[in-house]
Amino acid sequence: MAKKETATRSFVLRVDAETMDAIEKWAADEFRSINGQLQWIISEALRKNGRLKKKNADKTDGKE
Repeated sequence: MAKKETATRSFVLRVDAETMDAIEKWAADEFRSINGQLQWIISEALRKNGRLKKKNADKTDGKE
């Protein structure tokens, strides 16, 4: 039987020390883990640039 692909995928990311320090501080300020903060940053960038498909549960289209 073929293995199901998981909803999340892991990868290695190299970040310079100054950037990592800034991400750590930002994550702490937002009460997120570093991983959670990076996921949020990436999701926001993708959303703002129209790279993510809209979810069906999105109620922001005014059709409530």
